[in-house]
Amino acid sequence: MPRARVNGVDLFYEIRGEGAPLVLVHGSWSDHLGWKRVLPRLARSFTVLVYDRRGHSLSERPPGQGSRMQDEDDLAAFIEMLGAPAHVAGNSFGASVALGLAARRPELLRSLTAHEPPLLDIVADDPELRPLMSATAVAIAGVLDSLRAGDDQTGARRFVEEVAFGKGAWDQLPEPIRKTFVSNAPTFADEQADPGWNTVDLDRLAGFPGPVMLTTGTESPPWFPVIVTRLAGILGQAQVRTLDGDGHTPHLTHPDRYADNLTTFISTTAP
Repeated sequence: MPRARVNGVDLFYEIRGEGAPLVLVHGSWSDHLGWKRVLPRLARSFTVLVYDRRGHSLSERPPGQGSRMQDEDDLAAFIEMLGAPAHVAGNSFGASVALGLAARRPELLRSLTAHEPPLLDIVADDPELRPLMSATAVAIAGVLDSLRAGDDQTGARRFVEEVAFGKGAWDQLPEPIRKTFVSNAPTFADEQADPGWNTVDLDRLAGFPGPVMLTTGTESPPWFPVIVTRLAGILGQAQVRTLDGDGHTPHLTHPDRYADNLTTFISTTAP
């Protein structure tokens, strides 16, 4: 089981395929296995690195409050391990990690693909979104109450049913996914306690010179298209794609389409 000592933490990783380097960054609650449906197809064209972010599944969970910047530094270390620069694709919180690194160290990324980063702070001034975002904040607070009480099972269920997918969704998830959610629940609480989890330095991000693809799904909460539009206004060179029939995890619901979109974007835009 390959592991690397990265910024003082042991992190699990896996490398498949051959070609230009591509790093995939998973979101909250998940781990590297979230990419398993797209990995074989992407490995035909790229040297793909997937890993468990710190605090997730097979990687070490360091004590004390962490920050998204530490995740960004971990991503930078893996890119440098591959020989830098690399193509980077992130989903949800993993997309926020990728965008944060692009703002801080743009030279490390050949291209950037981000699906629905939950950067809620950059759309906090939108009056139409405010009521729904307030209701979601209340739901997340309930999730955190359960996690801080040590009830990871209830916290994970509440997140799935009250925040992410809707009532009844928890029982429809495969048992291995439910176990992963429960195992990684404490790290979600840690992420939410980071004051900078929901924002990014837009001024620095505007200087990112590489190709960018920003995506959102038609079945996702309405703040994600607004976030993507704001980011596209900052990143003038960005391609924006709306994925019909997809929600927050297109690499799971339509893996072949996700892999083909990513491969085409990289092959036609990135040097």
